[in-house]
Amino acid sequence: MGYRIVVVGATGNVGREMLNILDEREFPVDEIAVLASRRSQGTEVSFGDRTLTCEDIENFDFAGWDMALFAIGSDATKTYAPRAAKAGCVVIDNSSLYRYDPDVPLVVPEVNPEAVEGYAKKNIIANPNCSTAQMVVALKPLHDRARIKRVVVSTYQSVSGSGKEAMDELWDQTKGIYVPGQEVEPKVYPKQIAFNVIPHIDVFLEDGSTKEEWKMVAETKKIVDTSIKLTATCVRVPVFVGHAEAINIEFEDHLDEEEAREILREAPGLLIVDKREDGGYMTPVECVGEFATFISRIRQDSTIDNGLNLWCVSDNLRKGAALNAVQIAETLGKRVLKKG
Repeated sequence: MGYRIVVVGATGNVGREMLNILDEREFPVDEIAVLASRRSQGTEVSFGDRTLTCEDIENFDFAGWDMALFAIGSDATKTYAPRAAKAGCVVIDNSSLYRYDPDVPLVVPEVNPEAVEGYAKKNIIANPNCSTAQMVVALKPLHDRARIKRVVVSTYQSVSGSGKEAMDELWDQTKGIYVPGQEVEPKVYPKQIAFNVIPHIDVFLEDGSTKEEWKMVAETKKIVDTSIKLTATCVRVPVFVGHAEAINIEFEDHLDEEEAREILREAPGLLIVDKREDGGYMTPVECVGEFATFISRIRQDSTIDNGLNLWCVSDNLRKGAALNAVQIAETLGKRVLKKG
């Protein structure tokens, strides 16, 4: 016996990836519905060897459906997620709308799977920000061993995190650089993204940080430990898919780099590629389409007591969004609903 699943926002990058991953991981689906806005009604999407036709979310009845995976942004989620939840369908939401709600669990299954059991307060589970999701998978096993005091992280985030229009802008600007008279002005981003990096993701806050940086702080505290101090600098880079992060960690107790490597090698969701030679590390291009979060460049930081550096790379459309949502659905099924 399987589940009746709804994918909301099935025509977008993340929605399509959700469908791919549900099929790849052989999620126990008895019935599936794909929803989109009215303008995308009738659009066809793939689910394994099947072709599904999108229905209009406005007229959809969520009653009788087990879980709905939402990938439609905060504004639309605010309208339709409560409607689905009230009908008895558990919402797994990829937007930022519910992440900081104390009555909504924020879940990364390799880190805090038990948190899914708190879903019942609102019938909603939140998926974390893409940059947070891959980082906490690496932080949690190290925190369990040596207690993390402080994290300094710099992110190198691909344009797919901003959606299809951002990917098109990078492509068009790159072509325009080589064709005189066909230059493309920035629209999605405040400055040119092709052959450039932009230290600005989301809106600026009063303290000078951006909301993306604030999200990493708030979400790490909620998912891992409220006592962890974290500072982030989030940068958009001219890469289509795949986020990378340079992470500096200060622990309460000493943790040797070799022991850290072994801890990470045994941790769920991680793969270690860490050879001290040319090419002995992972890059965003190589992680595309992969389920794992990859860790490289593990080394001691001798400038502080109990310090460690590492390099973290993951497919942001997968672990940063669609994969984590499907893993939440799997965890909810195993721990609570127990149908599949």
